[in-house]
Parts: sequence; structure tokens; C-alpha cells
Amino acid sequence: MSRNNILKVVRINPKNISAPVGKYSHVTIVPRNSDLYTFSGQIGVDNNGNIPEPLNEQVHNTFGNIAQILESQRLTPDDIIKVNIWATEEIDWDFLYAEWENLFGETYPSMTVVYIKGLGLAELKIEIEIWASKQ
Repeated sequence: MSRNNILKVVRINPKNISAPVGKYSHVTIVPRNSDLYTFSGQIGVDNNGNIPEPLNEQVHNTFGNIAQILESQRLTPDDIIKVNIWATEEIDWDFLYAEWENLFGETYPSMTVVYIKGLGLAELKIEIEIWASKQ
């Protein structure tokens, strides 16, 4: 595949390495001359400014916030090229992947997950940062 011929974001899992252990792609290729969008990490706050205590509620709100911020820029989940997830407690992967698939379908961007001691506010348990590209 010649990079000069790429007209949209392409996701690849090379055959010469192990398959992803989760719902992500090992490689994401951005088309030449695309606009690059970076977003601040989205957190589990609801539209009224409330941060629920349970992690899964924060996960749900965070994905909702991501969908809203994409819409504000006329982007779609297909435009997301990278997701970074920071969590302060063990993620319920069944729940997160249900939210993930609701947003992405089966088009998985590249992803990194890190467990940390704390985020910007003590009540936060998850923060998700996205990068997007659109030609």
C-alpha cells in the first residue's frame, strides 16, 4: 500500500506480530495532508458538571463526552486515530468494551491503557484522550 494513495484513516494489524490483546489496532495510518485534531482528556463528568462515584458511570459519561466533542468538530469515530486511557482502578473491560463498540463499531483505533495513582481531581477514576485526523 502506497501512502500517497491513502484517502482515509487506515488501521492495520500486521500478520508478523501477535494479534492485539484487546479491541484496538496496532497501526493507524493518517492520510497525507489531513488535519490533525488533539483533544484534552475527557472525564466522567455529566452535562450538569456532576462526577458520579462508580467507575462504570464515569466510563459511560466519558464516552458520551467524546461523542459530543467529536460532533462539535464534525468528526466521526472513524476519524479517531489514537486513544489513550488512564484509570485509577481496575477497568471493567466488559463494560468499557460495550461502550467502546457503541462508539467505534468494529473500527478500532490504536490504544494505550495505563493504570495510575491519581488524576487531576481526586474523584476521577478514568480519563480518555483522543486524537483524530480528517482529510
